[in-house]
Amino acid sequence: MEEPASRPSLGFLLPTRGLLLEEERPSNAERILSLARTAEDAGVDSLWVGDSLTAKPRLEPLTTLAAVAAVTSRARIGTAVLLAALRHPVHSAHVLGTLDVLSGGRLVVGAGVGGAFNEAQQKEWATVGVGPKTRAGRLEEWVQIVKRLTRGETVSFAGRHYDLDEVSVRPTSPRAEGVPILLATHWMTGNDRQHRRAVRYADGYIGISDSPEDFTKLTSRLRDLAGEAGQDFDAMDSVFYMTVSLDPDEKKAKRDADAFIRLYYGQNFWKDKWGPFGHPDRVAARIREYGEAGARTVIVRFASLEQEAQLGVFLERVFPNVR
Repeated sequence: MEEPASRPSLGFLLPTRGLLLEEERPSNAERILSLARTAEDAGVDSLWVGDSLTAKPRLEPLTTLAAVAAVTSRARIGTAVLLAALRHPVHSAHVLGTLDVLSGGRLVVGAGVGGAFNEAQQKEWATVGVGPKTRAGRLEEWVQIVKRLTRGETVSFAGRHYDLDEVSVRPTSPRAEGVPILLATHWMTGNDRQHRRAVRYADGYIGISDSPEDFTKLTSRLRDLAGEAGQDFDAMDSVFYMTVSLDPDEKKAKRDADAFIRLYYGQNFWKDKWGPFGHPDRVAARIREYGEAGARTVIVRFASLEQEAQLGVFLERVFPNVR
């Protein structure tokens, strides 16, 4: 049975970057798997990892998810979000099809254009020979190709960035519709091309920067676009990714979160768009707001190096108030 709109399913972002913020050469990567098991055992519905190659070092996402799949059995596993244009779509389809087989059809891919806002990000794209201005076009072609290949189709494709002649890969997804792909889509920082891309090519959308009010506007806009295209909007998945810091002392929670975000990104560029930071009841209320705004799943990332402690508070004080 589908969750009521105001009670979204809950996901947890595993700290694959946080691990490297603590140690350049992680000596206890088992922590990632332990956190995954703890979250699943408590009833968390999905487990997610982020992506970056050189700009924001972290564990490689898809190999990490393969390890997570091996120690879990129920939770969906996903990327939030995969920088698709860093990878060739045929290679991607092979990896994703394999991962979906290994996980028993639990994989969902959140993918996005990615940023090129600073020197480190620009170098990341240049390192793999991708011009930053081609990111959006590559993503659109990548989604089309990967969806078809993971469904088991033989694909010919003549695009601006990729040219395929009767290509197929195996294994394919155990699901006839292929691996589900969600596209990063926003209201305030998005544009009409982004919105139309999600409706036209993807199985759903994933947001990160919008307030609940803006996510409501985004959901309404995508519903209208789906109607114009004769598509079933209700068949689309919807996810929101929020960053929180849990502590009854709100000032301390904000200080801790700001320090983590600056360590993570090098700057705190979204300021009040993150959060909320503070009391667990506030966090639970905000999650419910995103559910009411249209998010079927809310992913929680803890802005803290103390992931086990934050997850413990979340499972005890937030999770029961949102389930």
